[in-house]
Amino acid sequence: MENKAKISVFGAGKMGTGIALQFAVTGFPVKLLAFDVREQQTSAGVIEDNLKLLAENGLVDADRCDEIRKRIDIVLDFDEAAREADFAIECVLENMELKQNYFARLDQACKPGAVLCTNTSAMSVTEIASKSVHRERILGTHFWNPGHLIPLVEVVKSDASSDEVAQTVMEVLRSVGKKPVLCKKDVPGFIANRMQHALWREAISIVENGIADAATVDEAVRYSFGLRLPQLGPMENADMVGTDLTYNIHDYILRDLEDSHEPSPLLKQLRDAGKIGFKTGEGFQKWTPEQVAQSNAELNEYLIRMLYGK
Repeated sequence: MENKAKISVFGAGKMGTGIALQFAVTGFPVKLLAFDVREQQTSAGVIEDNLKLLAENGLVDADRCDEIRKRIDIVLDFDEAAREADFAIECVLENMELKQNYFARLDQACKPGAVLCTNTSAMSVTEIASKSVHRERILGTHFWNPGHLIPLVEVVKSDASSDEVAQTVMEVLRSVGKKPVLCKKDVPGFIANRMQHALWREAISIVENGIADAATVDEAVRYSFGLRLPQLGPMENADMVGTDLTYNIHDYILRDLEDSHEPSPLLKQLRDAGKIGFKTGEGFQKWTPEQVAQSNAELNEYLIRMLYGK
């Protein structure tokens, strides 16, 4: 798929806007579908802020920002976004029925040769595609937030996705600077989210059982194995220390780790009390608006420094 191929992103929230920007920076024309005027205006502002961040850190030339901005057409009409798309990426809410109906509509509205992708972070691609006719051209592309900075995209085949479509998607993602990985089975959470949420389950359990408070849990990760993870993955680490030692540790410790198949009662308690994190100023910890802004800014700065040495 050449750079003249037309990209359409459906949903102009944080993920959709970041994905649209990634394609635009690398030369693709993009239709970005916003669901109302307010989202259209907000996404335009987010694109402006992210372009400024990239330019300030030398990731794009400042004199190219206007050119990049013009490649993104934020539209309100679904058919306009779908009509000419060669590569369509859905970024709507994580609701199975909504996604199923959305893909049935995309399947009808997009031209026969278009590839249709869902940015779901955990849901079954097979189930999402179940109401569509041309299921062979539908697959998952799980971008990670922020979509214009984090390299990984998990490419997930459904039970009907063709090998040819999967290969095309992998090639397109590489061409825009992403690091695509193929998930061989359509399982909940795919690859990285399964590992991430296994860690979160144990972290929440440690807090819930009074072993350490939330801030201490985060500090323990940041200053130990978290430092190694960008360079040393868990499988290489296991080989480094030895599968014999890994076996002995697991033989001793696994029976004591959290293995609940239900969300933590503490997590439910926080949710039911309206303590949902940054959005309300309190979750596992309390957050002022200034701390929220600082956390988001420091994440972007860290990613740019780590990935690009800026």
